[in-house]
Amino acid sequence: MSTAAEILTRMHSRRGWIGVGVLALIGLLLMPLLNTALPPTSPLHLPDHVVTLLGKFCCFAITAVALDLIWGFCGILSLGHGVFFALGGYAMGMYLMLSIGAQGVYKSALPDFMVFLDWKELPWFWRGFDNLSVALIAALVVPGLLAFAFGYFAFRSRIRGVYFSIITQALTYALMLLFFRNETGFGGNNGLTDFKSLYGYDLHQPSTKVTLYVLSALALLATYLLCRYIVTSKAGRVLRAIRDAESRAMFVGFNPTSYKLFAWTLSAVLCGLAGALYVPQVGIINPGEMQPANSIEMGIWVAVGGRATLFGAILGAFVVNGMRSFFTAAMPNAWLYVLGLLFIAVTLFFPDGVAGALGRLKRKS
Repeated sequence: MSTAAEILTRMHSRRGWIGVGVLALIGLLLMPLLNTALPPTSPLHLPDHVVTLLGKFCCFAITAVALDLIWGFCGILSLGHGVFFALGGYAMGMYLMLSIGAQGVYKSALPDFMVFLDWKELPWFWRGFDNLSVALIAALVVPGLLAFAFGYFAFRSRIRGVYFSIITQALTYALMLLFFRNETGFGGNNGLTDFKSLYGYDLHQPSTKVTLYVLSALALLATYLLCRYIVTSKAGRVLRAIRDAESRAMFVGFNPTSYKLFAWTLSAVLCGLAGALYVPQVGIINPGEMQPANSIEMGIWVAVGGRATLFGAILGAFVVNGMRSFFTAAMPNAWLYVLGLLFIAVTLFFPDGVAGALGRLKRKS
């Protein structure tokens, strides 16, 4: 049995833990204080919209870490992780819609879109979602079950490489088309929106926005530490062996299907968590979150930050989405070109991503 000290040493060096601690203090303590403790007139004040933006970035970073777990350490490139993110978001959105109650446009216990479509009662799969605990459990379990069922048949059939990437993209596209239909009961093209409160707290209040940001940052820290623990354990070494030489790993007695299924399912669950935290902060969830382009962009976050580093995935999510926020405001029509050029530049000049480039600079110094 490994002691706690051995596990911590295996996960990070002393300098690494200091770095994690400093970043955690900045994210969990300094950022909220800059928003709540300083007056808006202060040059150091962090505006409310920036707090919400950082909360969104934390959710994206959780997704990037989840994708890096399977792509960087297991060699499985998924182009469909957007569907797991969206399913977690829909689970939370269903709770938020039922929380509106009589505050809706039609003053009905049913969500407004159901009243508009002349639905007479709540569908069976919406029942229980007026409870936050049920919604949170569903946000984790539904993506996990879908991933487990999909992965079980795909990995048993030895589907891998570009073929696996293609069928994951087909999965997210099929579900996107399904959720676009009004009769499925998820708001159709418009999705779920116009949320009022979360567990009784007004979503438009600055204090609620700060709380959601802190929860997202805590979830990101927990996700990183969990994945770091896994990849530095014996299971992590097996995952890397499967990535590098699956046939050899199977020859020496390991079952690649079980290990890949574990990593794949856990990755989907983490994406569901990210989606559940994302929706209250942006105020909407619709089938557009499932479009294949979103899943491809998630892969770009990991590639830009650096595969098989975890920290690089976080860095990539913040860098790419920070650039998106800037360019979509300054030059809206140029963003997709910038994203394409960024991916090409990283592929040609920084194949191991920003984290790899920083590591080389550190070794040279």
